[in-house]
Amino acid sequence: MKDRVLSGMQASGKLHLGNLVGALQNWVRLQEQYDCYYFVADWHALTTGYAHPQGIRESTRDLLLNFLAAGLDPEKCTIFIQSKLSEHAELHLLLSMITPLGWLERVPTYKEKIQELKERDLSTYGFLGYPLLQTADIIIYRAKYVPVGVDQVPHLEISREIARRFNNLYREVFPEPEALLTEFPKVPGVDGRKMSKSYDNAIYLSDTPDVVEQKLRTMMTDPARKRRTDIGDPELSPVYQLHKIFSSKEEQEYVAQGCRTAGIGCIDCKKILIKNVSRIMEPIWKRREELIKNPDTVTEIVRKGTEKARKATEETMSLVREAMGLS
Repeated sequence: MKDRVLSGMQASGKLHLGNLVGALQNWVRLQEQYDCYYFVADWHALTTGYAHPQGIRESTRDLLLNFLAAGLDPEKCTIFIQSKLSEHAELHLLLSMITPLGWLERVPTYKEKIQELKERDLSTYGFLGYPLLQTADIIIYRAKYVPVGVDQVPHLEISREIARRFNNLYREVFPEPEALLTEFPKVPGVDGRKMSKSYDNAIYLSDTPDVVEQKLRTMMTDPARKRRTDIGDPELSPVYQLHKIFSSKEEQEYVAQGCRTAGIGCIDCKKILIKNVSRIMEPIWKRREELIKNPDTVTEIVRKGTEKARKATEETMSLVREAMGLS
């Protein structure tokens, strides 16, 4: 049997190029080697967006469309929606009985997020207990691996600690999930900052070809190149950082040399990038359109995925209830 991999995305907005190269493309590769379970984390969206849940349904739909359009194959992986499986919530509740409060308060992003989202009231158990729900999502499938970047390893460690505590208190039910370390390139947005929905600087997978071209054409470059004849430093240009992701080595060398010598203008540099981004996006756009025209296809894929996932969650919860004397 293949080792199991578990990963999910929060239903808190549309997916963009950063999500594609940082996660989705990796998920597509992993489905060839592992028993992969991928889900839309709609409950997680409520931890910070509980006051305005209206967009969660649309975000869920957008995620599912992009999962499939990017190349996830329901014949090779299991795709489902978190809230359709009440066993996640049951395990979350039971784990909350055994998890020390201090463990949750020391999660690296807990205080960082509170500072970052000052305009929202995050003094809720849902926000504090986010790592518990995340742990339940992972260990209920007894997944061996979770694909993460190096900076996310501390977040996975609390899941390992909680699984270990459960096993020590009761009996061995959960394997401790291991990090499947993945290189996540930093994808700049059109303003040079990290691409993010919250910065309104993203190129979305649902954008039309014309919109993508317009966003790339107006993207900032090296501020020193105010005129066509000015020389620049490609390393200071967010456009060149995208070239490193989407363009060939030869094209990267060509635009870098052209920037340093003023041999090419910024528009010429962007035209090459537009061509390469469009080449990556075209099959995604085409598949999205097919799925939008046939919504029953997506519904059936999620239904089958949810049923398969339910078999796994029911089996695990049977073991958990027995171990805790609740069967």
